[in-house]
Amino acid sequence: MIAQDIQYEIAERVATITLRRPDHLNAFTARMRDELVEAFAQADADDEVRAVIVTGAGRAFCAGADLSAGRGTFDYRGREGAEPAAHRDGGGLVALRIFEMRKPVIAAVNGAAVGVGVTMTLPMDIRIASTEARFGFVFARRGMVPEACSSWFLPRLVGVSRALEWTFSGRVFGAEEALAGGLVSRVVPPHELLPAARALAREIAEQTSAVSVALTRQMLWRMLGAAHPMDAHRIDSQGIYWMGASPDAAEGIASFREKRAPRFAMRPGQDMPPFYPWWPEEPFR
Repeated sequence: MIAQDIQYEIAERVATITLRRPDHLNAFTARMRDELVEAFAQADADDEVRAVIVTGAGRAFCAGADLSAGRGTFDYRGREGAEPAAHRDGGGLVALRIFEMRKPVIAAVNGAAVGVGVTMTLPMDIRIASTEARFGFVFARRGMVPEACSSWFLPRLVGVSRALEWTFSGRVFGAEEALAGGLVSRVVPPHELLPAARALAREIAEQTSAVSVALTRQMLWRMLGAAHPMDAHRIDSQGIYWMGASPDAAEGIASFREKRAPRFAMRPGQDMPPFYPWWPEEPFR
């Protein structure tokens, strides 16, 4: 894809999306929003891509919304019609596209991740932070509210009390607090950040079934809103039934018994079992 505010690269079956406005600390723009939605859609549709890494160019991950428009930055009246119901939050469009992914998404947070810079990482599956990373849910300090569906994602990831502390105060905090709060899974020195993310992505690409990962990703995320364990039992049962008879299950057992690397052949673009998708919500648009 041709892009200006991001860079999209594929190597060793891993797509890397780099937020690329380093002179502006990778501040979020409407163009970046559109390019991110397109990049995630492209990675999702490409069966040669097994995992996605998102990081930032320069010393920031993303410093939040581009505030160069000044006082009217968040005033959308007249831009998209007079009816408030017509407005769609840009960060939310990115978050929803990530939520629909069949590929695991790893955030490699190299520096400041503030506002939409942190909320866009919440629907990503794994967040690894550099020791130089900083996080801030600063919306109340800007007279705004959390966006990018973060009122759904954040309390599910870190618990409601921690989520409220961070959003009420709007303070910026470091990587160690993010680790203690469960926002990130590990903290590494800056020079180890991308190698750690790439090693994890390659492990997924080389050792796992793409269809198994796609199903597992949606099973875990969707069950966060389930009303009863029976909802999970129904989907687990369908998954076991269909995947148990699949070529990938046969290969997984054979490779284990033969003590060799697996050669999984099923592809999410064409081999998803017939019960997928099972959820009633209308798909992302």
